[in-house]
Amino acid sequence: MRITRFLRNRSVTVEEMLSQAASSTSQRCQGRDVVVIQDTTVIRSTGGGGDYLHVAIALDGSDGAILGLVDGQFLQRSSGRRGQRRGSPVEEKESFRWLQGADQAASVCAGADRITVIADREGDIYEAFALRPDTTDLLVRAAQDRSLEDGGKLFAALDALPEASQTDLDLPAGPGRRARTARLAVRFDKVMLARPKRQLGAGLPDAVEMQMVDVREIAAPAGQPAIHWRLLTTRPVADAGDAWAVVDLYRTRWAIEQLFRTLKTQGFDIEGVRIEDPQPRDKLITAALIAAVAVQQLVHGRDGGPGPLRPCTDVFHSDDIPLLEAYCARLEGKTQRQKNPHPKGSLAYAAWVCARLGGWTGYYGKPGPVVMLQGWLEIQAAKRAVDTLGYKRDV
Repeated sequence: MRITRFLRNRSVTVEEMLSQAASSTSQRCQGRDVVVIQDTTVIRSTGGGGDYLHVAIALDGSDGAILGLVDGQFLQRSSGRRGQRRGSPVEEKESFRWLQGADQAASVCAGADRITVIADREGDIYEAFALRPDTTDLLVRAAQDRSLEDGGKLFAALDALPEASQTDLDLPAGPGRRARTARLAVRFDKVMLARPKRQLGAGLPDAVEMQMVDVREIAAPAGQPAIHWRLLTTRPVADAGDAWAVVDLYRTRWAIEQLFRTLKTQGFDIEGVRIEDPQPRDKLITAALIAAVAVQQLVHGRDGGPGPLRPCTDVFHSDDIPLLEAYCARLEGKTQRQKNPHPKGSLAYAAWVCARLGGWTGYYGKPGPVVMLQGWLEIQAAKRAVDTLGYKRDV
């Protein structure tokens, strides 16, 4: 009953929830090289259309640590309108969300030393390149064989480039794919993308300068699709080292795929929400999104990371620290492997506690998002009990 009243309270809004989450993210971005990844996921499909959620999250560019939520937008798609939308201004198109995500990244992460916004092929939009905020770089996987200012085509220009370098990449197993080591070759060059003809008179420049980076697998195993990414970026690419750095940056996009898994069937199961009224439904999904980001922060922080340890307050309130320490004291065993190896107050310390509460023994494997979610829920339940019964959190 309380959650129903909360979701239907007019004073509670999706906008305010997202604003509070973004405010916390903004503080963590100060002085950092920040990567903002944006993507869209389906909430409920209705035969050609449905309800969708567009999300942007911030990562630390140095170690991939998730800094927090940047933006969230709810969308409704209708089938059969593609032709009608084609000639419309970008502000009237659903694809405008990619431009809004970049603008929000520039605003939320304004204190960062550098901001790079990453998108998959849906973000391959000429307006996004031409109208990007001055304070951000873009990195997008190309979807369209665009015309070039010199009359050529993008894909042919990439194919004609000489190899600049080769390297090996360990690929984890995936659906229909065995783990393997792939041999990759990289090419790069500068390119001038021509404005699409249908956008004449739209106030856009005739061409925009981009760096193109092409990475493709050499001799993929029989029956396995070869890796081939065509990447467009505004970041400078002067040599092969810069090109591989762009490839590594694009690979961080995996973080948002993991977030969506936690948000959906492998975690909060937002696809199973049966609330028909969009206002309370969107509030519930927004709350789940904020929580899913916290769970993924715990997963990333479980080993301590290659860089400086993130603070526990990335996920928990400072008042929660005594509760985490009390749980840790109960969960630790006598052997060294049963001890929490991380310093108090760190995110890694809190992740160890959540993992143990979620069923991880401390001996085998690494705790994933499902285990971490269960432990996080245990902490939230304990906090509610403390608040309801009026006990002090340090007891």
